[in-house]
Amino acid sequence: ICSFVRSPKGFPTLKNDTFLRAARGEETEHTPVWCMRQAGRYLPEFREARAAQDFFATCRSPKLCCELTLQPLRRFPLDAAIIFSDILVVPQALGMEVVMVPGKGPTFTEPLKEVEDLLKLRQKVDVTAELGYVFQAITLTRHSLEGRVPLIGFSGAPWTLMSYMIEGGGSTTMAKAKSWLYRHPEASHQLLRLLTDVITDYLVGQVAAGAQALQLFESHAGHLGPEQFEVFALPYIRDIAQAVKSKLKEEALPLVPMIVFAKDAHYALRDLARAGYEVVGLDWTIRPQEARAQIGKDVTLQGNLDPCALYAPKEKIGELVKKMLEGFGTQRYIANLGHGLYPDMNPEHVGAFVEAVHAHSRHINKH
Repeated sequence: ICSFVRSPKGFPTLKNDTFLRAARGEETEHTPVWCMRQAGRYLPEFREARAAQDFFATCRSPKLCCELTLQPLRRFPLDAAIIFSDILVVPQALGMEVVMVPGKGPTFTEPLKEVEDLLKLRQKVDVTAELGYVFQAITLTRHSLEGRVPLIGFSGAPWTLMSYMIEGGGSTTMAKAKSWLYRHPEASHQLLRLLTDVITDYLVGQVAAGAQALQLFESHAGHLGPEQFEVFALPYIRDIAQAVKSKLKEEALPLVPMIVFAKDAHYALRDLARAGYEVVGLDWTIRPQEARAQIGKDVTLQGNLDPCALYAPKEKIGELVKKMLEGFGTQRYIANLGHGLYPDMNPEHVGAFVEAVHAHSRHINKH
């Protein structure tokens, strides 16, 4: 159980830096591995810890976030932890109400409908006042990890957050949000700029609190075509990398590796490789060799096993992992799934995935 440690500095010494070394392009003995949504409903202990609490109330409890972040590490020899939180805490910080509806998912009580609705958003956000609970969770978890593995902080990217704020929840087409891009390009840029500024401060705050790497989730990239991505997503993804790095320098904070994960954006891999991130995350719909050819040798790749591969028998998981490692190569590579773990997955199969990455990459490195 996580106990609160008062001093935010004086973090324990890191014992396993394989993930950070791979992110920076340094040589590693084995390929590091972690899973998106590794703290999640597929673990019985997660469901137990979450049972009595509202989802966003859980996000606001540093102690619970710490406990949920640590659960998968008690079971599996993962090479990184990712703080338990949600991308929609940023729209909440802007003054929007989001509730978790059972069976439906996150729902905005009043989504943005008209351009005038932008005036209802906070134009200046004090991230410490609004999102300090995430920073507390990070500091607490970093101490509670006792240096076992690095801790990853994260945020949603501007377009993905904008699409939720307008759609009011999940959507198969994102038609409402995309219609803004066509009908109200100026207002769209205004909103994306506001989000970019808040996300930048939020990510810098996470590093100050103890995050050792950062991931930006552009989960809805696939709803945009190349032209719209280039105008409404990529510039802000670039700005965030640049602004975060310059603020970290200004504030004499560690320059942590940054990962961008733009789901279904194969059309933009070359641009993402030059967007200022040390690591580009990949979904499962692209061949490792193709991704490597487009991205080049100077950026680390992360991904990209089909999450549904974990439904396969354990031996089959091992074969798929071996093939994936042969495709990416064991260096400048972080193994992961091409998206998050699903709630009905067998934890033992997650363990088989993690162990296969370690075993096969060590074997390939030796020979």
